[in-house]
Amino acid sequence: MRFRDRDAPVTPEGLIFRAYGYDHPEGACFCDLEYAPETLYQTDNPRAVRDGGPTRYYKFYFDGGLKFVKERYPQYQILHRPLNRLFVGVREEHLADVVRPDSRLQELMKVEGDPLIEATGEVLSLVLDASSLRPRDFGVFGSLAHRFHNPRYSDIDLLIYGKRELKKLRAALAELYSEGALRNEFEGWTVDGPPAHWNFTRYSKEEYGLSQRRKLIYALHKSEELHRTVKVEFEPVRKWSEIKNEYEVTERIEDMGRVEAVVEVLSDEEAGFMPSIYPVELREIDRDVDPRDLWRVVSYVEEFRLQVEAGETALVRGNLERVETTAGQFYQIVLSYGADYFDQVLKPLGRLR
Repeated sequence: MRFRDRDAPVTPEGLIFRAYGYDHPEGACFCDLEYAPETLYQTDNPRAVRDGGPTRYYKFYFDGGLKFVKERYPQYQILHRPLNRLFVGVREEHLADVVRPDSRLQELMKVEGDPLIEATGEVLSLVLDASSLRPRDFGVFGSLAHRFHNPRYSDIDLLIYGKRELKKLRAALAELYSEGALRNEFEGWTVDGPPAHWNFTRYSKEEYGLSQRRKLIYALHKSEELHRTVKVEFEPVRKWSEIKNEYEVTERIEDMGRVEAVVEVLSDEEAGFMPSIYPVELREIDRDVDPRDLWRVVSYVEEFRLQVEAGETALVRGNLERVETTAGQFYQIVLSYGADYFDQVLKPLGRLR
């Protein structure tokens, strides 16, 4: 069985995971735990409640799912051989189901009488009419995909499959924003806007808003049926033909600790995916590393998706890793979850265009 980012493995207990990225062992996938039914987990965080279905679910934030798995369901961990560490993961034999976002969207589009699903169809129609994209280029994730959305307040979470398709989508969204058919969520946003709490220490909230605006994938749709404005996210995912499973060729990854560097971004072709991969040329670094050996920045941090563009000079702070593969070795700077999550940064130097 193959997995790609945003596929949703479901266990017999009703735990709903999110396949994370594209590098997985055979017959298994590394995951985040996203949701658990209220019979297994509850929290007083009002943002976490998903109550639109017959069973109430709660969403995990930050490392909450990781802690829950370690304490309650350690069987849902898999050894990451190159790192020699246990990660949250599900093996094929432990699955009750896998929700595929593309198939689920096709199913939802046949449902009548649900105003949030109808609003989703309206958004898709706008994008399809403004581009050469096709319905099969999209998928759905989040509460809509798992059918516990609440039309009173749930968002519309869509996927766009493919590199070329992402470019077409962003061009269409730019056109729709200029016409007023949709709104860019971050147009007119100020530091008083969400999120309410800001924890990044090297990345200001103002910089966040500027970066989010130019990404274009965060939209607002005014729905007459719902009598409210709905947030819409388009998350990029690779097509099956674009996936190369690096797990199979990676022999060892050595974590060499936190570094800060200045790099020139050589390409942004992989910037939209999770992880976001930025081929770079090293300009400065606070470590003795041959610039020719540092190949890329790899980010698993949602805020840094589509963060920098080709030709820009960027500041990056993350963990330096030495990667040994069947073809040789290289260095990369990785931004990921961990104790110093909010100490990390990836941002262009100078004002955004």
